[in-house]
Amino acid sequence: MNSDDKPTVKRAVPAVTRAVAILRLLGRSLEPMGVNQISRELKLVPSTCLHILRVLTDEGLVTFDLQTKRYAIDVGILAIARTAIQRNAFISLIQPHLNSLSERYGATLVATQLTDVSHMVVVALSQVQQPFRLQVDLGSRFPALISATGRCFAAFNGLPEADLRDGFRRLKWDRAPEFDTWRAEVADTREKGFGTDRGSYISGVTVLAVPFFDGNGRMVRSMVAIGITERLEGAGIDRLAQDMLKVRDVVDAMQVGEKVARA
Repeated sequence: MNSDDKPTVKRAVPAVTRAVAILRLLGRSLEPMGVNQISRELKLVPSTCLHILRVLTDEGLVTFDLQTKRYAIDVGILAIARTAIQRNAFISLIQPHLNSLSERYGATLVATQLTDVSHMVVVALSQVQQPFRLQVDLGSRFPALISATGRCFAAFNGLPEADLRDGFRRLKWDRAPEFDTWRAEVADTREKGFGTDRGSYISGVTVLAVPFFDGNGRMVRSMVAIGITERLEGAGIDRLAQDMLKVRDVVDAMQVGEKVARA
């Protein structure tokens, strides 16, 4: 075995892991947070938490209010995010299709990407301009197993049954399905090629998801349509799903073409 064949050894770097956890927590929070609150949420020693926050503040990723003694995510994070978005060819390829489907079906269309083993993040979106719409934000992070995307993730990523049960148990739904019912829906997703959530995740809302795969056949991205169930039924849920599958194939072909052109 040569050096290239040796398995990669992942070494824990606690300070980095804690810093990332703090950034994610502040990114989710609607209000600035104090050191003690952050420490409790993340189960960190307050002094350790404070040291990390000071470094993040010095780097412009976190801002500190001297009056309230609270921390919030700062604009320095935008430079990092902007560079990531600009370099992500998938976003530029899929955005026009999201816009077209959103306008045609009166739904919110988003693209998501796997960020770690158990979470997806919204990397592109198109929101329909109507009096009532569902608010989704760029950068929103959610469990990979939730809703229609979760059914795709479970269907195509070969997760052990024990991991599926444990992950399912942690999910939060408006109307949670039984695990066996959900597993049957996962099997149906595998057969049809797309996932559907009719009011389980959010009451009165239908979510459709189409998976994008990596070279090993694992789902690493998805395209998701979100809309009021009655409105989507009127527009044609099955027709929307088929149009999303066609878009997936087009984007996949374009990505392959770009790789060939660069070779």
